Amino acid sequence: MFVQITKEELIRETSKKAWYQTNNIIWTIIFLYPLFSIVDFIYANNFWLQFFIIRIITILIIYGLFSYFQHKQFSYRILLHISFFMLSTTAAVLCNLVNVQFMTIYFMLFATTLLFFNLQAFWEPLNSIIQTLMALLLLAIFFNLLSEYNLDLVLSNGGQIFFIIAGISCLIPSARYKVIQREVRSQIMIEKSNEQLKQQNKDIAEKNNLIDLQYEQLRKLDSQKNSFINIAGHDLKNLIGSIVMSNNMIKEEDFRLSNDQKEFVGYISESADKMQYMLNKLMDVKEIESPDMKFNMEIFDINVEVMHVFKGLYETALMKNIHLIDNILKLPLNVRLDKVFAGQVFQNLLSNAIKFSQTNNSIKVVTSLQRQRFVFEIIDEGIAIGQQELEMMFNKLKTLNDTSGVTESRLGLGLSIAKLMTQEMGGELSYRSDDNGNYFRVEFYVIN
Repeated sequence: MFVQITKEELIRETSKKAWYQTNNIIWTIIFLYPLFSIVDFIYANNFWLQFFIIRIITILIIYGLFSYFQHKQFSYRILLHISFFMLSTTAAVLCNLVNVQFMTIYFMLFATTLLFFNLQAFWEPLNSIIQTLMALLLLAIFFNLLSEYNLDLVLSNGGQIFFIIAGISCLIPSARYKVIQREVRSQIMIEKSNEQLKQQNKDIAEKNNLIDLQYEQLRKLDSQKNSFINIAGHDLKNLIGSIVMSNNMIKEEDFRLSNDQKEFVGYISESADKMQYMLNKLMDVKEIESPDMKFNMEIFDINVEVMHVFKGLYETALMKNIHLIDNILKLPLNVRLDKVFAGQVFQNLLSNAIKFSQTNNSIKVVTSLQRQRFVFEIIDEGIAIGQQELEMMFNKLKTLNDTSGVTESRLGLGLSIAKLMTQEMGGELSYRSDDNGNYFRVEFYVIN
């Protein structure tokens, strides 16, 4: 998670921190500065009352300026400089008026005030240097105007200590300013990180709700699919039973049938047996979707099975005036597969091609041996399926809602089951289409 701080955000938060520190300084002055009159009463009894009044007026002016600057959102630096100037003026006057034996005490009070500002104020080090120079300038001015003592006497009675403390205090804001800036930056990063985490938690909660909703919809669709297969399977079993019974009745009268009719009766009988076998497998949806789907594996000539499917659909193609082209390899190629399901894969693909080819089109059925793999290909001249339907085609057991348009969808269960059965038996089914038609390809390993 990457958090980026803009310059405007840093300035805004730094200003808040600076005003917080300024607020502490101003209120400390307001509450403590009048107490300095106690020192005046003890060590400068002759004029303590005058300076008490001056101190009260000073804090009233500082408080008024503080309220005004906050209201107008002026720079806190100017407020602090004005406040320190007023305090420094009083302190500088007292340092040059009091008796020499008490001068050290007032220099220490002045140094304490300067040190307090530099310890509390959050500003650039240059501002502390300006304050120190201002204090020294005021001391020099009032020394010339008011002092009765020479410079050496002033320095030896607290002046030297004041200069040392003032110089040292100028070093404090440099480190303090950097530390507080880092704190402000860290605080901004923490706040922004918390906001991002809150937003991410909110997004995750929304996505979880969406997933729960989609899961519930999928569960309902799965239930509908199972119900459909169960109902359809039950009805199909009844229909197949009727076909088998009718076909057996015809078989009993086979002496009346021609050879071609007997062959067709054989096709019907064989197809009915395959349908019953497949229904028993497909009725259990859990078994269909399981990676351990049970097949009746056997060794057989797969070209014979393709030819059987080809002949079985030849008449269907003729009824639509569609020409089936036989490019089936005449050499035997043995595979080890479930014969019924392998035949159903070819049946689904070829019947699908016939169903959606236009009249007078040709469909080429090709088998070959390529790199020890049996290859079954269907090349038709029908309408191209298209990329969107292509992506949907390989979905397992796609619901039959796609048949609700004017054009019948070619993407019902047939191709999905063909894809599933091919993969489960270790083969591959691929597809492509262009302006000339559609191309399906199935591959299985052959055995020696």
